[in-house]
Amino acid sequence: MKSHSSPPPSLRAALRAHLAAGAAELRVALETAQVERLLDYIELLARWNATYNLTAVRDIDAMVTRHLLDSLAVAPHVCGKTLVDLGTGPGLPGIPLAVLDEGRSVTLVDSNGKKTRFLREAVRVLGLHNARVEQARAEDLEGQFDCVVARAFASIEAFLRLGGHLLAPQGVCLAMKGQLDNDEIGALPAGFAVEKIVPLTVPGLGAARHVVIIRHSGAI
Repeated sequence: MKSHSSPPPSLRAALRAHLAAGAAELRVALETAQVERLLDYIELLARWNATYNLTAVRDIDAMVTRHLLDSLAVAPHVCGKTLVDLGTGPGLPGIPLAVLDEGRSVTLVDSNGKKTRFLREAVRVLGLHNARVEQARAEDLEGQFDCVVARAFASIEAFLRLGGHLLAPQGVCLAMKGQLDNDEIGALPAGFAVEKIVPLTVPGLGAARHVVIIRHSGAI
């Protein structure tokens, strides 16, 4: 089917230029091989999306902005050698972050079967040996991670209540948000505190983005 074919070389070149310029604006250094891998990822996502409706974003150029650059914008705030991405959907921000640092172990978590099937195929096709996929609810997952990230959780309170047990003692939770709600920031579960709220400027997005940086508070 036409929808399952690869983009023409001219489009690939335009996507490459878009991603490289956006990453440079974010001051996120991408090697040539990483750029190509990220483009392979969104091309695969676009093909699967035609059948499985994994994302509301249909235009592949818009995927560069709304998926790749939006994910890479949080990269400077990621720390540690282990990361878990809760409610990752089609792999955001986890897959871009796994591509960016192959020395970091990335666990992609989603309870949706069609999304985890896509994730396993993406990990295989991209050769992401540092990424693994778990089809599970956040609250059922075990282990501890240096960095716990979520891009799609409805609220920070739910993110921490369901996934806070995964945070290592000296680790950091990164809640990626659009517009901030002060009531939401003030409703953190006991044992957690906001360390910092950082506004993010995603090149070409034209919408508010923030990362709320959260750590354990008090005795653990």
